[in-house]
Amino acid sequence: MNLPELTQALLKFRDERNWAQFHTLRHLIVSLNLEAAELLELTQWKTDEELTSLLSDDSTHQALRDECADVLLYLLLIADKAGINLEEAARSKLEKNAAKYPIEKSYGSSRKYTQLDRAGED
Repeated sequence: MNLPELTQALLKFRDERNWAQFHTLRHLIVSLNLEAAELLELTQWKTDEELTSLLSDDSTHQALRDECADVLLYLLLIADKAGINLEEAARSKLEKNAAKYPIEKSYGSSRKYTQLDRAGED
């Protein structure tokens, strides 16, 4: 299923429950952030090593999968409400990022694009 098909399935699910009335842009953005916080909560107090090892645990992996799905579903609702084609927006953003982060300046660096000219300070 691609993003437009998934969006249509989600809208059908929403409409069958008469939930569109609750889905103002503000409420959807708040809900997205709440779901992102639940995703973040899965990492709370854990080291990177602990997280990596937890991914082999079925229940932890399922929780991560569910929270990722919740974030995606709210993002699809926001994009639909705002008239944003996410595939186009993502492609466009990748192009913008490629211009801001040229390989020769950003390779292996965590610097923000505004600081990339500070060579050797990583």
